[in-house]
Amino acid sequence: MAAVPLPPSGEYIKAVRESSRAARMKANISITQDSIKRLLLSPAFTNTFSRLRTAHGMTLPLNFPSVASELNVLSVLSLLNFASGYRVPLHQATGRGAFDNIRAFVFAAYISSSTGAGDYFSARGMQSITETTVADLMRVTDAVHVERKHETIPGLTVGELGGPVWEVVQLITKTLQQTGEALSKGGYPDLGSFVLEALKEGEKAKKAGGDEAEVALERLVRGIPAFQDMALVQGQPVYCFKKALLTLHAVALRFGGSESSSVPIPRTAHLPIFSDNVIPSLLVHLGVIDLTNADASLGLPELFPDAQDPARLSALLAAAEPLDPAAAKKDKEVPKEGPLLTVEQAYVLRAAAIDACELIVEAAKTLDTGDAGQDLSWLKAMGLPEIDAWIWAVAKDRPDYRKLERFALRNTAYF
Repeated sequence: MAAVPLPPSGEYIKAVRESSRAARMKANISITQDSIKRLLLSPAFTNTFSRLRTAHGMTLPLNFPSVASELNVLSVLSLLNFASGYRVPLHQATGRGAFDNIRAFVFAAYISSSTGAGDYFSARGMQSITETTVADLMRVTDAVHVERKHETIPGLTVGELGGPVWEVVQLITKTLQQTGEALSKGGYPDLGSFVLEALKEGEKAKKAGGDEAEVALERLVRGIPAFQDMALVQGQPVYCFKKALLTLHAVALRFGGSESSSVPIPRTAHLPIFSDNVIPSLLVHLGVIDLTNADASLGLPELFPDAQDPARLSALLAAAEPLDPAAAKKDKEVPKEGPLLTVEQAYVLRAAAIDACELIVEAAKTLDTGDAGQDLSWLKAMGLPEIDAWIWAVAKDRPDYRKLERFALRNTAYF
């Protein structure tokens, strides 16, 4: 595949928005004002938004010796916020989804480092980490082998490293090693130090009247290969930068309430959403993204063929059913695998989600809520990171939503 050029300097946020809208429109993916209004006025949305609007899952219930240490671990958690394409095999292996497995790995690696096992999250520690160590810390050593028939002995099977969970281990290892190498070359002791410098550069730009998030985002993307989340779709670049954007917002959420923080806090309310596989899949299921007449050459219309069914939409947009504990336990079963996509398909759907959320927030500002039967004035102040958080969190919050298929892209370290 041809190399994707980075956006022009100073235009990274603009590039995410404009490339996403262009890709969505070129693929003929429909998003109507009626479908947006239907979601915004639905009980599914209005009953849960205030509770879930900041639930990005990036909290760290750990004790840190310093702000610098916490910033480093938070940055690594953002860096490794991927493996969504392996949700089902990870559930089968560990009983947890992709992000919960990544978070558990980060916690285990940090705790092991703090007890003298070596600092896995220093630049040098990242460079030298092995697949064996990653598998051990993830507790998946019994799930990284596949059996095959012996070449010459009939009836004998041999085990060898392989399978989807092994792919996750390899992706994590490679991402840490590449990041450690980039940090070492730049003279940074760890990722947190690099992120802090990017934030400080942003702060300088802010004092001069610039956009600090724009400056910090560009710095993160240019400096770390695992943040270069972009691809060519039908010959045109699409920029998502999910993990780099999420890093900035995670910093703002964690350190924004502290007046004495040594970490510069970027303004993030204007950032595009952090597009993964959950948000576009759920927006398709909730009727906002309509693939019915989308570009057939990309194979989009058949990905979620029942998504526009009126009865199905009505049930999903209604208030959640009361949940009893027995049902909650049963709903922890392994989810059903969604469609496995190509890179182009995945990026055009992620682009559609970025554009959809822009349109949702835009529509909310002028939405007529007079006949809603309740005070929905809060809709006008809704921000992009909040709609992102709601979609991501509500997908886990409702049992019927947890059962909805999500598309998957394998072998990517970007989402």
